[in-house]
Amino acid sequence: MGMTISQKILARKANLSVVKSGDIAWFKLDLILGNDISGSMAIKELKKIGMPPIKAAKKIALVPDHFTPNKDIEAAENCKIVKDFAKNMGVKHYFKVGDVGIEHVLLPEIGLVVPGIMMVGGDSHTTTHGALGAFATGVGPTDLAAAMALGETWLRVPETFRITYKGALREWISGKDLILYTIGKIGTDGALGKTIEFSGPTINALNIEDRMTMANMSVEAGAVNAIMEPDDVVEAYLKDRSEEKGLYLSSDPDASYEEELEIDASLIDPQVACPFSPGNSVPIQDVQRTRLDQVYIGSCTNGRIADLRIAAKILQGQKSHQEVRLIINPATPGVYKQALAEGLIEVFLNAGATIIPSTCGLCFGGHLGVLAEGEVCLSTSPRNYRGRLGHPNSHVYLSSPAVAAASAICGEITHPSSICALQKEALQ
Repeated sequence: MGMTISQKILARKANLSVVKSGDIAWFKLDLILGNDISGSMAIKELKKIGMPPIKAAKKIALVPDHFTPNKDIEAAENCKIVKDFAKNMGVKHYFKVGDVGIEHVLLPEIGLVVPGIMMVGGDSHTTTHGALGAFATGVGPTDLAAAMALGETWLRVPETFRITYKGALREWISGKDLILYTIGKIGTDGALGKTIEFSGPTINALNIEDRMTMANMSVEAGAVNAIMEPDDVVEAYLKDRSEEKGLYLSSDPDASYEEELEIDASLIDPQVACPFSPGNSVPIQDVQRTRLDQVYIGSCTNGRIADLRIAAKILQGQKSHQEVRLIINPATPGVYKQALAEGLIEVFLNAGATIIPSTCGLCFGGHLGVLAEGEVCLSTSPRNYRGRLGHPNSHVYLSSPAVAAASAICGEITHPSSICALQKEALQ
């Protein structure tokens, strides 16, 4: 019996010739990720048992990205715990404010994630890194503490749900639309406890940013991890980022899948997820003209340079609606610098946007743009559960950057083609 990509990685990390779904084993880790919330909690757990030797210091990445720049005293104390631990334990990859960016954009950007590695992270969206052919999964603070101390973790080998996409994408359709459509189809528990293996010619044609968006939001369908076969797109992305080549694996033709689904991507319209679940995904036609108070473009899902380029293309020469707060969130300092160099930041400022630091703060309603009671936000972030971005009686819709930018101009949920049609008329 053949193995999937995920099973091949796990077998290597467990020093086994083969693993199958349901097996439980210990796995050597290549990368261990903590932030100012999960990292500080894990460190506190380690302190409770007398701070054992940290065997994996060189494999640890501490990225204080959630409540930074420090929101309040509690946030400052948590960040200090992480900083002191990194200094005292010789943690190789620690990022202070100014260097820090949103973890799931930063780590691939600087070449820490390559195909074939196994990583755990104290954040559910660690699944993002499967877009590069890595086995990446989120863990809780106790498991994170153990991983930091031991350099390994235990895991039950998950079943695999293979989803194959075929067909050319319509204009303005992105990885965000594909994953919202998919979650709407299979439900938020459709891949509960499983690996999602994304495959097919549509996936192969996606850029790396769209692949990361899909892997990122796989957890919103309950997935333990997502994986895509690494190819020349991944190789080109990593060429000047990492000295490590990685291990380019593919699933065996006779690999076993618990479930399979084929999706005709050519039929998908821009998608919008309605409150209060990413699974409440509908075609944009169903929610057009929904009034907005705020539009947020950023997060670990859609704060990369490709996302900002799409938003700027639509916002060029336009103004955000007078009743809409437009917030732009470059995901890392590197993205910010590139956006500056390309003139995107000027486009955003001229459109009336506010640019916020490279932080997760707004995405989970922590700081820098939370919503008041009754307010409505269209966001490119991964979640829209009740109270996610602020008041429990606020409402959050999810979309791609293209839909978000167009909607910011009109003050209501709008198809991007509508704005582009107006721009063409103005030029005639």
